[in-house]
Amino acid sequence: MDMAENSTPSFKPKNQGVIIAMIIILLWALSLSYWLLFDLNWKNPLTYLGILLQTHLYTGLFITAHDAMHGLVSPNKKVNHALGWISAILFSYNFYWRLFPKHHEHHRYVATDKDPDYHESDNFFLWYFSFAKQYINIWQFILMAITYNLLKLILPYENLIVFWMVPAILSTLQLFYFGTYLPHRGESENEHHSKSQKKNHAWAFLSCYFFGYHYEHHNSPGTPWWRLWAEKEKQTA
Repeated sequence: MDMAENSTPSFKPKNQGVIIAMIIILLWALSLSYWLLFDLNWKNPLTYLGILLQTHLYTGLFITAHDAMHGLVSPNKKVNHALGWISAILFSYNFYWRLFPKHHEHHRYVATDKDPDYHESDNFFLWYFSFAKQYINIWQFILMAITYNLLKLILPYENLIVFWMVPAILSTLQLFYFGTYLPHRGESENEHHSKSQKKNHAWAFLSCYFFGYHYEHHNSPGTPWWRLWAEKEKQTA
């Protein structure tokens, strides 16, 4: 059985999910193209803006892959999984079909020893290291190294490091901190063992594409990321 069927969409994805996924992929590619040719200068505030923007767009790639795992990008399974696969690959060669079962294990066994995203210590560094081990493998390093060495033949290596590699690393921290660590640390007195940030839709989007509303995601896994704010409104009504 396709595990995505476990997350029956509460918001029927017609073309909206595909359009939003394509926008995120296109924005990431166009933005990266610009910053890779940018005249890198650490005294220029645009350098830091570029790092933050690319970090946010990398996070958007992962969130798109995540929604595809729940069958929320497109009702057409082939299109849904194709966009999820592309998004995951663009995020430092993550392998969609390797992420897929682990994420559904997280939902099935949330905050238990069978949850690949959970670490009982609540220690940020131990938990992040455990989290990274679940999702990073040697093939990603090999493919990243090959790609880097090919691209540096035609592009400034400093820009590749600053705008291609560093934002990917920062994005894993963003995803972990706002989407795993804060929602699942400590005790939670609800069936989903998940906490949720206070209602602030602007900050919820900027911090992690509304995944700070984490109880809402676990309570309604059939809701795409861009509708989680509406789930928060229901919870606080």
